[in-house]
Amino acid sequence: MRILRLAAAAAVVFAGVGAAQAQDWSKIRIGTEGAYPPFNTLTADGQLVGFDIDIAKALCEEMNAECVFVTQDWDGMIPALQAGKFDAVIASMSITEERKQKVDFTNKYYNTPPAIAVPKDSPIKGTSAEDLDGVALGAQSSTTHSNYAEAKLPSADLRLYPTPDEYKLDVASGRIDAVIDDVVVLSEWLETEDGACCKLLGTLTPDPVINGEGAGIAIRKDDTALRDQFNEAIEAILANGKYKEINDKYFVFDVYGG
Repeated sequence: MRILRLAAAAAVVFAGVGAAQAQDWSKIRIGTEGAYPPFNTLTADGQLVGFDIDIAKALCEEMNAECVFVTQDWDGMIPALQAGKFDAVIASMSITEERKQKVDFTNKYYNTPPAIAVPKDSPIKGTSAEDLDGVALGAQSSTTHSNYAEAKLPSADLRLYPTPDEYKLDVASGRIDAVIDDVVVLSEWLETEDGACCKLLGTLTPDPVINGEGAGIAIRKDDTALRDQFNEAIEAILANGKYKEINDKYFVFDVYGG
């Protein structure tokens, strides 16, 4: 009798484990920064807009899931995901080996190279390590771009900022000499009134180890079903034209990459 009771208790426990693993993903909390235009940004009236946001909405629609967005400072993005503040990160997070130690990723949903921007009257001629020797170079902290600068441009005077807005203000006011970020982010900024100070110096050759495989959706390591659903949805919007529709809303070139 005791054996039967133990077996029944074990069955209840395992059933509970199975139910926990079979997570209902009809509602998904999406973590994003809201400070990285044109990919994700908060408007004056508190609305989240941008390429990342539209892609997230398209993927959730494809998955028949409700999207709920949660804003989070970039430096705390992965810890907040691990702590359960949200279920996925769609915030232009590059897929790198270092991050893979902490979280899982979907396949990429875009891939663009890093670049350097400088004031229009800058004497800096190129983007090599020699060209940037001693240059005060701004970058957002905890990004692949700051990691790239540390590894590939070691003689630059790297200055780290919480968000791109701070480095943009400093290069516009002459407190730093150059900035490094995604080519799309810099190009879009240069077309605005605030970016009229500066010009694109050139793009940099990505390092797969540092820059990763492109931007993907970060998922907790145990949430493999959610990762697989996102991957299927990414393939679906690439195939049905929705991805191109969103791409063309923001860019004049294909950001998906090869």
